Amino acid sequence: MHTAFTKQVNIQFPVIMAPMFLVSNEAMVKSAMEEGIMGTFPTLNYRNNGELETILDNIKAYKDAKNLPGNYGVNIIVQKTNPLFDKHLRICEDKKVPFYITSLGSPKEVIEVAHKYGAVVYSDVTNLEHAKKCADLGADGFIAVGQGAGGHAGPFPLQLLIPSLRKEFPNIPVVSAGGVSSGAGILSMLAVGASGVSIGTHFIATKEGGVNDAYKNAIVDAKMGDIVMTTKISGTPCAIINTPYAKKIGYSQNWIERALSNNSTTKKYFKMLVQLRGMQKLQQSAQPASYKTLWCAGQSVELIHNVSSVKQIVDQYKTEFSSAVQALQGQLA
Repeated sequence: MHTAFTKQVNIQFPVIMAPMFLVSNEAMVKSAMEEGIMGTFPTLNYRNNGELETILDNIKAYKDAKNLPGNYGVNIIVQKTNPLFDKHLRICEDKKVPFYITSLGSPKEVIEVAHKYGAVVYSDVTNLEHAKKCADLGADGFIAVGQGAGGHAGPFPLQLLIPSLRKEFPNIPVVSAGGVSSGAGILSMLAVGASGVSIGTHFIATKEGGVNDAYKNAIVDAKMGDIVMTTKISGTPCAIINTPYAKKIGYSQNWIERALSNNSTTKKYFKMLVQLRGMQKLQQSAQPASYKTLWCAGQSVELIHNVSSVKQIVDQYKTEFSSAVQALQGQLA
């Protein structure tokens, strides 16, 4: 199956296993490549000296040795509050990472570095204004983050955001992100103009996933109405499961936190502090026997009914996709 995205990044099936903080790991990326999709992870999952270099070496060696049909990439938080941005970008450049996803800021430096050796850069966008800035900087594609996404979800329905991006930037491929956990959902995104689909929440509930069983089971048990938005984790609206602990701490920053976030003198350092604390809370939540449960997830939990392997999920998507195409053809006959 070929789309503008699959051709650009050399994969067989137009799916990105989305980069997820604390969840994405080496085993998941290797399985994704085996199944012909794009496996990605956030560089911030590997914060200790030598860790990022090791996983990149391992993944590249695995792909090269087995001549796998999929590919791999990283997600870099480009916001100034990421203290490891420069270090991680240099490591990725040195290891010749083939695919980047940029989030929460200007992708300028990542694009410049990646294009030196032919890597591809897709930028998270939630609106046309941000998309134009990324396009002007030379982004190779967009990750259209819309309603229903886990983590930092966007405000607009993908059925509107994707066609709008395609109209304004007809030569730039778009990958949808949010609300998909089935082959029929993948087909629906391609139908409105996407060249691929980024899926995260479903891959949390995998045997390979790097989080505790309580988190995985919460994905299976939750319904779309259980997903709420909070600014308590990073200062930016983030989709999580509405656990008792999430209810206890509330979903919005207080007036002091908002003032510090908006003050020109304090905002950089305060946002850095908020994000550091948020990362610590998420990490604590992902550990066994934790009652402080802050679990990122999207509304696609509604359609996730069991914990599976990465292979089982991708095989399911491929089968469902073919069935959805045939069913649609039958309806239109």
